[in-house]
Formats: sequence, C-alpha cells, structure tokens
Amino acid sequence: MKLTPEQRIQLHGFNNLTKSLSFNMYDVCYTRTKEERKAYIAYIDEQYNSDRLTKILNTVSDIIGAHVLNIAKQDYEPQGASVTLLVSEGPVIGGPNESFEESPGPLPDSVVMHLDKSHITVHTYPEYHPNEGISTFRADIDVSTCGEISPLKALNYLIHSFDTDIMTLDYRVRGFTRDINGHKLFIDHDINSIQNYIPKEECLLYDMIDVNIYQENVFHTKCKLKQFDLNNYLFGYTKDSLTKKEQEEITQRLKTEMDEIFYGKNIRS
Repeated sequence: MKLTPEQRIQLHGFNNLTKSLSFNMYDVCYTRTKEERKAYIAYIDEQYNSDRLTKILNTVSDIIGAHVLNIAKQDYEPQGASVTLLVSEGPVIGGPNESFEESPGPLPDSVVMHLDKSHITVHTYPEYHPNEGISTFRADIDVSTCGEISPLKALNYLIHSFDTDIMTLDYRVRGFTRDINGHKLFIDHDINSIQNYIPKEECLLYDMIDVNIYQENVFHTKCKLKQFDLNNYLFGYTKDSLTKKEQEEITQRLKTEMDEIFYGKNIRS
C-alpha cells in the first residue's frame, strides 16, 4: 500500500537506522564414498563459485536499487568462496516508506527500493562428516542497509537462488534516527514476523519457527522442508539401486542431520 505524504514519517536529516538481514541456507546430501563426497563438493564449488555468487549479489543490489561501488571476490582452496559488495544509495522510484508493507519483495524484473552506505556479502562453507555419509553445504548472506528501506525485500529472490533444505533467517534494526521534533525513532516500520516477507507458496513448503524479541527489534525465523524424497539427497544415483534397509538407514541419517541443524543441537547418542 502506497503511503500518502501525510502518512510518511517526517525525519530530521538522514535516516540513520541500520537494518541487517542474515540469510543462512543449508543443502544436505548423502555421499556413500570418498569419491562421491569429492564429486559433491566439486559440484557445489562449481555451482556456487565466486562468479555466480557475484551475479546473485548484483541482482540483490538491483532489487533494492543500489549502486555497486566495489566488488571483492575469492574462490578458496580446497573449497568455498566469498564475495563482498560495497554499495551506495541508488535512485528512488516512488516515495519513502512505500515498501513498509509486510509482503514478499519483487523478483528481478521489478526494482522499487533503495539503500545507502551499506554492503552485501556471501560466504560458502562446504563440509562433510569425518566418517563419510553426510555432506553439507552452507551459504551465509548478509544484506546490511542504512536508510529507509529494509533488506527483507531481497529475501524472496534469495530463497529462489539456492536449493535449500533448511534456512535460518535473522533481521535486526539497530541505532536510531530522529523525527523533525527531535524524537528518537528506533524502528521506522511495522514488522510482526520475517515469515510475512516470504511468499505463501514458499511458506507452505516448510516447517517454520519464530523466535522474536520485539522490544529489541530482533526477529529470527527457522525453516525446514516438510517433504522428503530420498532421491533428492543421493548424488549420482537413485534409491532404486539401494536395498529397502539401506533406504531406511540413509533416510534416518539424513533426517537426523537436518533436525540437528534445524534445532541447533545434537540428537545422535
């Protein structure tokens, strides 16, 4: 809903609020042998190398209407990559506070937001269980903005950019700005839950938990895929090549791994 000039917050000077979104995604895979594990890690490193990650972050910048000032990127040995974008305020389409409605942000064909003096970063962390069997890939993306717009508007695109089994989402508003009477504002928009910025069709795919501290402007949401198809977690073969007992054992190991990541604690004895 577009706000009228009378409804918009009238500020004294620049909006100094800092809004930070941390998007953490996990992909889990079962790799029976060292060769399969190496092949999975190599696939992930190629799929999410620094060049592709740079394209993703550039699109995030486009969605929120930023100008990229500088790009630093690096592929690591033996695995992993990092990209950092330093960005500045871009042109504003429409008036301020126009995007405060809690709703999913646009995909790349629509740009209606801006930010100022901020950064966007991504780091990847492929890893595996020392006794083989389970391999995981984690990507951490941080979008930090200074000004009127929340980086949550980029969340929809980020979810569509990764094959995600589990997501951990954190959003925090820090600092303060002042209205024209000098009154401090510690947040300049309403927010009930990060879930309100995820499309409904995506929410239906996940079990979701909120842990919010409203008085501190801290919001946390965890998401885990509801549906489980073993074929989606095998690398280079299908479950038809496994015995019934193997299918059951592998399914239990994968589900336990995902539950441990989702709940943040070890479940195995």
